[in-house]
Amino acid sequence: MRPRVQMLLLALLVGLLAGLSAVVFYVLCEAAVHAALDGLAGYRPPYPAGEPPLWPATAQPLRPWLLILLPAVGGLITGRLVFLLAPEAEGHGTDAAIAAFHNQEGRVRLRASLVKMIASPVTLGTGGSGGREGPMSQIGAGLGSWVGRLFHCRPAEVRALMAAGMGAGVAAIFRTPLAGALFAGEILYRSADIEGSVIVPAALACTTAYCLFGTMFGWTPLLALPPVGPEALTFHDPRHLAAYSLLALAMIVLAAVFKQTFSRVTALFRCWTLPPHLKPAVGGLASGVVGVSLYFLLAKDPQVLGVLGTGYGALQSAMTAGVSGSTDLVLARVLLAIALGKILTTSLTIGSGGSAGVFGPSMVIGGCGGGALGLWLHAWRPDVMPHPVSCALVGMAGFFAAAAKAPISTLAFVMEMTGSFGLLLPTLWVSVLAFLFSDRQSLFHSQVDRRAHSEVH
Repeated sequence: MRPRVQMLLLALLVGLLAGLSAVVFYVLCEAAVHAALDGLAGYRPPYPAGEPPLWPATAQPLRPWLLILLPAVGGLITGRLVFLLAPEAEGHGTDAAIAAFHNQEGRVRLRASLVKMIASPVTLGTGGSGGREGPMSQIGAGLGSWVGRLFHCRPAEVRALMAAGMGAGVAAIFRTPLAGALFAGEILYRSADIEGSVIVPAALACTTAYCLFGTMFGWTPLLALPPVGPEALTFHDPRHLAAYSLLALAMIVLAAVFKQTFSRVTALFRCWTLPPHLKPAVGGLASGVVGVSLYFLLAKDPQVLGVLGTGYGALQSAMTAGVSGSTDLVLARVLLAIALGKILTTSLTIGSGGSAGVFGPSMVIGGCGGGALGLWLHAWRPDVMPHPVSCALVGMAGFFAAAAKAPISTLAFVMEMTGSFGLLLPTLWVSVLAFLFSDRQSLFHSQVDRRAHSEVH
């Protein structure tokens, strides 16, 4: 029993460290948003229901021109930090952790985690488009790897603790313990293979990290669903699967656009003969131009500015689309603009070397794109799509399943992020269809096709 008890205790330690890091990381992100976007540009991003702001809003009026300059300044600071101290901390972080699992015996430099802890809040707080899960997955992976090496564990145990830390970081920052544990084992492969050996330590680490983060910031799910009654957001008619199949097709196409755009923008920046530490500034400037241009093109609708930063407030808007039963096609156009704009701003921010994650933007793109389709379907055939929010919720899972080849953990993510299991069956249906019929490309290039193709096995 001694090796098992040791692994149990080390997994709990990794979860504790990941939870503490998530608390610090979240506070730093909120402080950067309050100081830069709110205090300087006068932009107060809308918050999801489960994450109220930590500081009261300032009285600064909105100055859109600063929303162009701030992401560039943030990119310049991030580039200096990352490329001078830890080049592996560039990009969305999860890919580096996956590569370490397969090719480096789970070894992740602790310095990369520390750099990520500073660089990502700067990127997100100044308007760079990205999510918090990628940085937290790399931070957690670095802590898990460090714990394994500190206690002289075997390479297999170091890999397991690294993956457990990766899942624990995501579980804490999104309040999704089950999804974090599944994510740690599933995200390593493009096929339906799962690394079963990491699930148990990841479950222990995710539980610990989630409890610590929840104790500090509450237990409310990230997103709130509209008060429309349980029947509206419950699957009870198999005929609706036809509409959900159409949603799966739309998410496959949207995910393909995202993957191609992200890949080509990243390749363009890598081929550009510009000093690496300056490229995130150019990407930030370009993403700011995209966000402000959409703001003026769509009659200064503040929701469109959700293409900058995390965009979780825009995702919350998609969750409440059509709450009164209306068929607001104007809102559908706004949600579609956010989805397409988020594809471009995320590709520019992260593809240029900015430090942020791709999971959060994927949820925004899938939720807003699905919400737009749900509003159109509801306007055309209310009997086919009784409530547009259903498409927004299910679309999140379908999009990430197609983009990252992780259908099961994505299903758990969406259920835990919304606190609702009424649409479990159509979410499973859309996730599996999107996984099966999407192309083989993934947002995470370090994924291998199956266990037999990994150096570990």
